[in-house]
Amino acid sequence: MTYYLIAGERSGDLHGANLIRAIRQYDPEARCRGYGGEQMEAAGATLVRHYREMAFMGFLEVARNLGTIRRIMRECEADLLANRPDVLILIDYGGFNLRMARFAKRHGIRVFYYISPKVWAWNPRRALNIKASVDRLFTIFPFETEFFAQYDYEVEYVGNPLLDALRAFRPDPAFAGKLALDGRPIVALLPGSRRQEIKGMLPVMLAATRSFTDYQFVVGTVSNLPDELYDTYMADYPAVLRVSDAAYDLLHLASAALVTSGTATLETALLNVPEVVLYKTPRWWYEIGKRILAVPFLSLVNLIAGREVVRELIHDCTPERVTAELRAILPGGHRRQEVLDGYAEVAQKMGEPGASERAGKRMVELMR
Repeated sequence: MTYYLIAGERSGDLHGANLIRAIRQYDPEARCRGYGGEQMEAAGATLVRHYREMAFMGFLEVARNLGTIRRIMRECEADLLANRPDVLILIDYGGFNLRMARFAKRHGIRVFYYISPKVWAWNPRRALNIKASVDRLFTIFPFETEFFAQYDYEVEYVGNPLLDALRAFRPDPAFAGKLALDGRPIVALLPGSRRQEIKGMLPVMLAATRSFTDYQFVVGTVSNLPDELYDTYMADYPAVLRVSDAAYDLLHLASAALVTSGTATLETALLNVPEVVLYKTPRWWYEIGKRILAVPFLSLVNLIAGREVVRELIHDCTPERVTAELRAILPGGHRRQEVLDGYAEVAQKMGEPGASERAGKRMVELMR
């Protein structure tokens, strides 16, 4: 069988790689091709385009790059027709992948979707578009089953693939030595994996470090972004360290973390590190967003818990607020135990590892 996978972001690359490995357990002759990154390529996929060429964030950045996005879409459509896979497997990345789903459906290519677009957060009626274009949807959050049932669409809940990645994680015993840590407890700064996230979030995170001389701060960087981007903001903070592509090792040693909203917020929670979730946006955009969002929270941690476990700083994402909220979750802080108790609740709701294997096995079964 030939499987064509499309992942347009760093987290999708990780989950796509795990899915490819699972598919090959049950279909050893599987041929995989698609859009993704180094991890999917290492798992055996033939890479057509790297996700870093597609990772546009926010309305303005998308608008500025519409020409590029359309060209990439046309190229992807042409490649699908040239290779005609047995199935197209889409991984999150809703705006791009929903168009690919409609295109594939029109041309008789079977469509599976692994990790649903967050239609439950923005414009829920887009669930009808998924129902019309996707032959089988594999979901990763328990509440999605009930959500899609409102639209008479039966989905398959397979668990969350982050649990697979965390189960496979083995801390590097030499990690602390490589970083040249000085013995102070660590606070992790995870500003994101996109250029716009670094520009928006890293300066706020760094400004907050000035109030905590008893802690050592370490920025988790990503190799798909240039060092020079981080240099721009870190030049005035010589005591702040950095480490590339090692977020789990960093969190394993951290006492607390400042995290840009996204998948990393859930990873941080599952690694049991108290966090403050940040997403800087102008007040006017925040007010519009409140009216558009169909969910009460931004972070996956709070969405899964169904209540506020971690603080979300959005329109009020200032160094002063970040400083106050970080102090509250550090050892001795008045909210630290409250956050850890909430994490236990989230972990219980998430269930057991094995999502990638369950999804891969089921996909192979459906194709046969």
